[in-house]
Parts: sequence; structure tokens; C-alpha cells
Amino acid sequence: MDKLAKHQQRQQAKESKVYRMMEAMERYMDRYYLDAIIGFIPGWGDAISLLCAAPFVYFSARVVKSVPLTLAVINNALRDILLGLIPFFVGDIIDVFHRSNSRNMAMVRGFVEGDQVVIKQVNQRAWQAVAILIALLALIALMIWLLISFGQYLFSLL
Repeated sequence: MDKLAKHQQRQQAKESKVYRMMEAMERYMDRYYLDAIIGFIPGWGDAISLLCAAPFVYFSARVVKSVPLTLAVINNALRDILLGLIPFFVGDIIDVFHRSNSRNMAMVRGFVEGDQVVIKQVNQRAWQAVAILIALLALIALMIWLLISFGQYLFSLL
């Protein structure tokens, strides 16, 4: 009976609108390189990419109810933002290869399908994810400050 209930929960999770949205997000953002293309929008591209991570965070926190998975998803999203902030379109080129949405979807699939290897890896890295999250937030703030300072410097030259 317990296996049947787990199977039904997995099916419900896979058939939910959020799960289908995450699959579509992965397909368009990473496989069709929309993440890198959106990154070309100055000032807004990385913010839009961060919004695209919201379904992954919601699903991992509210449906799967796993703190380590949620931390790992947020970690990937912030890493994607930090890499995307690298100026002169270098960050956008890196976005082509980083594929944070595919990584997030692989972890979510692992949790939904009960893949013990994925679950064990994510759970083992939970504390590491907290430390990395703090470092990424600090680096993102520093990068934004540097970009604003650089923009002000360029503007002062005019």
C-alpha cells in the first residue's frame, strides 16, 4: 500500500502544471538557448532568468518539501545569475554551457522519481549549498556594484 501511495504521489507531481512548466522552461531556456539570448538584454536579462527559476524553487519547497533540494535549486539559479553578470557578453556565452535549468530539472526529477543517488548527493551537499549561497549573494552584490561603478565611470567620460 505504501508503494502504491508513493507511486500516486509521483504521478500527481509529474502531471502538475508546475512540473510541466519546469519541463518547458528547461527545454526553451537551455536546449534552445533562450537563457543566453535573454541575457543580451542589458540590465534585465539576468533578472528575467532569475524569475524563470521561480517554478523550480516553488516545486522543490512546496511540492517535494525538501530543504536541501530547494537550497540546491537556489544555488544553481544564483550561480547562473552571477555567471550571466560577467560583462562584454562573456556571461551570455557561459550561459550556453552552464544550463542551470537542466541541472535543476535533473535534481527535481531525481527527487520525484525517488532516485536514491540524486537524493543522497543533494542531501550530502546541503550545508555546502548554504555556504555557497551566502558567497554567491555577496559576489552578485559585488558584481552589481562594480557594473554600476563602471557605468558611472563611462558616463563621466562623456
